[in-house]
Amino acid sequence: MSSAPHLTTYTFETVSVDGNGEIIDRQLVTAECLTERVGDGITLDLVLIPGGTFMMGDSRHHQDEQPIHQVTLAPFYIGKYPITQAQYRSIMGENMGVGVGADYPIEQVNWDDALEFCRKLSHQTGQQYSLPGESQWEYACRATTTTSFYFGDIITPNLVNYNGDYPYNGAPTGENRGQATPVGSFPPNTFGLYDMHGNVWEWCLDEYQSNYLSAPTDGRALNPHRSAGNLKRVMRGGAWDYVAKGCRSTVRCSLAPTIRIDGCGFRVVLAK
Repeated sequence: MSSAPHLTTYTFETVSVDGNGEIIDRQLVTAECLTERVGDGITLDLVLIPGGTFMMGDSRHHQDEQPIHQVTLAPFYIGKYPITQAQYRSIMGENMGVGVGADYPIEQVNWDDALEFCRKLSHQTGQQYSLPGESQWEYACRATTTTSFYFGDIITPNLVNYNGDYPYNGAPTGENRGQATPVGSFPPNTFGLYDMHGNVWEWCLDEYQSNYLSAPTDGRALNPHRSAGNLKRVMRGGAWDYVAKGCRSTVRCSLAPTIRIDGCGFRVVLAK
């Protein structure tokens, strides 16, 4: 078992943009960070997300983002970044993905891989780690915003790693990097979380349903346990090879839990 996690407060800069993608505001914000030592000199940073109530979903786009509904969540810790290749290798004893460095997000992991990582991490640290519930993920991503992205209603490749050939909402086109970037390369949201838009898709604990009619309203995941079937699981956030519209805070994607693809990783949560 590792030593006790280390708690600190850190300061970071957030930005917001106008309709042309130009930065119009910068703010210094502080957040509480828990650092877990996971072995081989590797650490895992988790940010405290305050409990609260928000309106989940969006009525302007796909029906699986509807109906908008109120969700109330207790405080929780979530990874400051997606799990990196170094962190994955430290826990799982193997490397996966296509990045060129230890600080790149892990890719090509399926839902089962991500759950096994959480199981081994929990056993090693004595803490209870899991994938985020879908409502936890969206609440953490929005960070009290109601716009399409936590930067505003558009993004540019200067702010997010996505396919810049396909902008959204009148934004200019931009760079298509064609691969993941090191975690933390772009500005965070006001909760202090990085890469919630783009870079890699992130697995959530929930079974995918085509709407929110049966969605929990208290932060729990929908049918979180693996069944004998191959029911699809939720992915959030978009990826380096995806269009800007697909990186919105409310966008939902899904895959069978055994499928591995480029641009798909995860981050973890820890109950407070």
